[in-house]
Formats: sequence, structure tokens, C-alpha cells
Amino acid sequence: MYETLLQLAPQGLYCPPGDFFVDPWQPVPRAVVTHAHSDHARPGMRAYLTVREGEATLRARVGPDASIQTLAYGEPLRVNGVELSLYPAGHILGAAQVRVAYRGEVWVVSGDYKTEADPTCVPFEPVRCHTFVTEATFGLPIYRWRPQAEVFAGIHRWWRANQEAGRASLLFAYALGKAQRILAGLDPSIGPIFCHGAVERFNGVYRAAGVALPPAAYTGAAGREVDWSRALIIAPPAAQASAWTRRFGEVSTAFVSGWMRIRGARRRRAVDRGFVLSDHADWPGLLAAIAATGAERVWVTHGYSAVLARWLAEQGLDARAIATRFEGEQGAAMGEEG
Repeated sequence: MYETLLQLAPQGLYCPPGDFFVDPWQPVPRAVVTHAHSDHARPGMRAYLTVREGEATLRARVGPDASIQTLAYGEPLRVNGVELSLYPAGHILGAAQVRVAYRGEVWVVSGDYKTEADPTCVPFEPVRCHTFVTEATFGLPIYRWRPQAEVFAGIHRWWRANQEAGRASLLFAYALGKAQRILAGLDPSIGPIFCHGAVERFNGVYRAAGVALPPAAYTGAAGREVDWSRALIIAPPAAQASAWTRRFGEVSTAFVSGWMRIRGARRRRAVDRGFVLSDHADWPGLLAAIAATGAERVWVTHGYSAVLARWLAEQGLDARAIATRFEGEQGAAMGEEG
């Protein structure tokens, strides 16, 4: 049995026998990338490996000339004697877990993941392993997601109420993944839908991948005749309070995030409404996913890692928190702008 199939190096999670890194945060010769959010996919690597569905989003993140090799979900690849394969993470389009197998030992790095259904990406698939590296963005028992139908019904009521009051509906969400998931769940019969350029950039990638999204127009191409009071506009958090928002006249603002579960987070965001919807697993989702791996050892990273690791250790697992530079849902927000 190989005990240290992955280790934490200054550049990130490193596989010594395979000589590759998973989601490194400093330039390395070979990077295996779980998904294209900015805290996991950084420019400057000599070569990238990702799942086939994630190539376009990764290229949009790290540059058109990047050297990117792809695999189908479940397709094995031998790297210096290590068997490497990628499995659905259910996080965003093209998100993958990384399975690493060597001399009978199997490790899985989850990246970011969720266990809820999402029409814009392949569902999370549990992978049996000896050691599971899990995220813990929402690793507290207070984080439990309501049914998505309730969330979208709330967004639709807010949109209609704004129309009746004669004001535009400005909805902030992360440009890659969350915005497209929201778009897929909206009822376009209520009114016109517009998107900020940072969102529209990734909408095209999703549509090209065959993901069904309702019609939405780019705000930059809208004419003077648009009645913004009928519209719902999706924009990245970075656009909040910017000069870009003035064109819409009177607006009601809302933010869609798992962090909206906490009232203080809604106040700090200074928005009129908060809708709780996340592309990360909630507390029950984390526990179910970890149990499904059958792992005896769990490394917990980013988010409430210490809390989750302590809880797992109390259940008899060999669990510990490790320090990484991943940031979860907050990191996704920081990377979306323009």
C-alpha cells in the first residue's frame, strides 16, 4: 500500500509517483484541473489535464493558447505508472473529481461538488476510495438547502413584484456556473432576461455544450427602447454599485448564494433580497458524499474544514483539515468581473 499518494507541497496538492499536481496555485509542469473557477484553475501551467466537458471553460480562464489535454468521464490515463481518471462532481459544467490509483491505493480529490440535481451539468458520482479529499465550504450543520423549486418560485415572485412596482430586477450571481443554473430555472414568460457581459461570455460556452438555456440578451446590445422595469438582469457580484447599474433606472437588487442562508451575510451584501442556492454541498450533502466513498481517511479543505474534520474524527474516521488556497463560493465570486 502506498501511504502518501498525495501530499501538500508549496505549489499545491502533489502526487509524487505520478509527478503531477491537482489544482495547483503556482506554475507547475503538469496540472490536473477539477474545474474552471479561478481558485482552482490558474494560468501559467505548462500543461493542463481536465475533463472533456470542461475544456472550453478552462480555456476561457487560462487562455486560448494553453496546452490542454482532455479525458472523458471515467476514462483512465496512465501517468508514470499512476492510473488517473476523472468523475462527475456536479458542481458546474465540466467539473470533475480526480481519482488517483497506485499499487492498490486509491485517493479521490473532490474539488468543489454538490449532490443536488442541476440541469446544467452531469450529476455528482460517488467514487470508492481509501482517502477522500473533500471541500467544506458549507461544512456547518446550519447549512441545509431548501428544495430548488421553492427558491425559483421566490425569485419569480420577487421579479413579478418588481414589475408591478415599476423597477428592474437586478440579480447578482457568480458568472460561471451559478448564473447559468439560475438562467436554466427561470420562467422566461414573466419578462425579458438580460445578462452582463461576464455572464454572457459563459452562456455561449454552455449553449455550445448543448445545455438548454432560455433566451437571454446581452445588456451591452440592448437598445434605448428596452423597458427595464419588466426585465430581470443577471450580473456578477463585482457589478454591484458600479456605474454599469445606472442605466436600468430604479432597481431592486438580490443575491443568489449559499451564504444568503445567514441574515448577516445578506446585510453585508447590501441587497434587497437574498436567495439561498449553492453549487456546493450542504451539511447533509457533505456527510452523504463522504460516507458513499467508503473512505477511511478524509482530508478536509477550504471552508469550515476544522469543524467538519472534528465531526468526522468523532465518528471514527482518520480525518484532518489541511490548508489550501481554495476559497469555495467566495473564491468564485472574486474571479468574475468585467
